[in-house]
Amino acid sequence: MASVLVPLAQGCEELEATTIVDLLRRAEVGVVTAGLDDKPVRASRGMVLVADTTLDEALKQEYDMVVLPGGLPGADHLDKDPRIRALLTRMAASDRFTAAICAAPKVLASTGLLKGRKATSFPGVLDAFAELDYSSEPVVRDGKVITSRGPGTAMDFTLELIEILVGKEKRDQVEAALQRPH
Repeated sequence: MASVLVPLAQGCEELEATTIVDLLRRAEVGVVTAGLDDKPVRASRGMVLVADTTLDEALKQEYDMVVLPGGLPGADHLDKDPRIRALLTRMAASDRFTAAICAAPKVLASTGLLKGRKATSFPGVLDAFAELDYSSEPVVRDGKVITSRGPGTAMDFTLELIEILVGKEKRDQVEAALQRPH
């Protein structure tokens, strides 16, 4: 079974976090949510999320992919956490997937993972990073790095992650059950 770590920081974007976790679990992907500490996570709009475990505990196992929800100040907290930065560097060095949405692609950029790559984010988030090829597409995949724009693209982003992890057939099955208009 494919495995994914979704770190949850205080102030994360709840629509992105819950969409990512929900759809990946519908696709039977093993998802672990991890708080940066042992407290419930108060998301950007006030929703309280309870992570499966702490980041320290979650880091005791390996994952096929790490997915960073955006939101502010959530993405800032992820960016300042040395454990997240080290994890992203390890994931890239071992040729595993990293993904981020909304404001969180700046964590990938500040860790050096977007250098020379095509990427997207919430408008303005990546303006300070000239070493990447910015796109306004809703979801961008460049090798093992996947980025997306924001809450409105969270379903498309996660469906792309499902296709990467468990194939197009599973993606189509999950999407059909969502009853999304074409």
